[in-house]
Amino acid sequence: MMRRDFLAVQALSLASALSGQERDSAAQPNFVFMMADDMGPYDLGCWGQKLIRTPNIDRLASEGLRFTDCYAGASVCAPSRSVLMTGQHTGHTTVRANASLRTGRRVSLTADDFTVAEALKGPEWRGGFDDTRGYATAIFGKWGLGEPGTPGLPNDHGFDEWFGFLNQQHAHGHYPEYLWRNKNKETLRGNLHGGRREYASDLFAREALYFIERHRYQPFFLYFTPTVPHARFEAPDLGPYAGQPWPEEAKAYAAMVTRFDHYVGQIMAKLKETGLDQNTVVFCTSDNGGVLSFPIFNSNGPLRAKKGSLYEGGLRVPMIVRWPGRIKAGTVSDYPWHFCDVLPTLADLAGARGLPRNIDGISVAPVLAGKPLNPERPLYWENYDGGGFGQAVRMGRWKGVRRGLDGPLELFDLQTDIAEKKNVAAANKNVVARMEEYLRDCRSESPEYPTAGPRRGAGS
Repeated sequence: MMRRDFLAVQALSLASALSGQERDSAAQPNFVFMMADDMGPYDLGCWGQKLIRTPNIDRLASEGLRFTDCYAGASVCAPSRSVLMTGQHTGHTTVRANASLRTGRRVSLTADDFTVAEALKGPEWRGGFDDTRGYATAIFGKWGLGEPGTPGLPNDHGFDEWFGFLNQQHAHGHYPEYLWRNKNKETLRGNLHGGRREYASDLFAREALYFIERHRYQPFFLYFTPTVPHARFEAPDLGPYAGQPWPEEAKAYAAMVTRFDHYVGQIMAKLKETGLDQNTVVFCTSDNGGVLSFPIFNSNGPLRAKKGSLYEGGLRVPMIVRWPGRIKAGTVSDYPWHFCDVLPTLADLAGARGLPRNIDGISVAPVLAGKPLNPERPLYWENYDGGGFGQAVRMGRWKGVRRGLDGPLELFDLQTDIAEKKNVAAANKNVVARMEEYLRDCRSESPEYPTAGPRRGAGS
């Protein structure tokens, strides 16, 4: 849908969800969305991890709402981030895999793609930075949705400030020689000629803290997406794991998870220091399922498979949401939702207008407020990695997975079989029929991602 065709829709507010009263525009909440890279849910203490220390994230869970059934937008990096930004699932969003199956090159967002940052900037935003009535917006970390010279850059999609990696291959190393600041390369002199003095994710955390300090007097959206604990497994120091009898890369992985936890602690401390703690909605998650590189950590717990798969281990991610006084502390929810719900949820909480009709997600603000939503609504994913096109759908307790557009559907009852070990399709033909009906019309074709074509990877 072109921007000129967007129809303004009246957004709900969390205040009305809680009390039925009109929200005060002066009370617009801030948003901090923190997303690790390839971290499995069971890497965290609040999910049962015993070997890796995550005290700050565990505290976040004790002070907020922990979702056990939240899902990434996709099982790999770029499409998951595209779903998060556009509110469209992988059957509609522009970036549906890490690379085009047609060309083998990375795909960028188009000028017509509408992002969560644009929703929060307000309808007056048109690529400039003079709209003081909307949110201040920033991304620090990995973007993955636009190459230099394309219309997919963060500054062209609602972000006032941007510092980080444009694409996922550049992000594989944690000591790069340069990063992007807005539309220009910024040299990291400490990393030139093999130097290892400037750890990228530490720089992203520094920028995040500075952004909060500078925008303490206006509503803001901070998208903090460091590249830990994504391989390469390297950290400035191994911290408490240096003396463990583990492989060196396992020590580094644990140190990287704990480093992300440290960033979370720094950001939470800054929110309290600036007096913003009570009016900031904080999200903490990961971009896809864990990679299972180290069995001792059991990063995906009982979930089947890992990153890159349409089974639960590739898609299910940790999600914690905290908002003091609005979200009940120490609660747990098994309501199923996924990244395409983030845009409409933040727009709802902010009272934003001017959303496009082509968003697949819904606002989960009522769930944050302790109110029920229909758990049976379909959640959809598709995948072009690992040997061909595949689809997955969740409807309430049921999860369907298949290869191809017309392959046989595997069916799993997640209520009794979270590990997806037993295919119960034959005994539940009515559920299979309902899923098949949904799958017939849930997606659109994309020239970059033909449903039957050669796989050409571009990194993760």
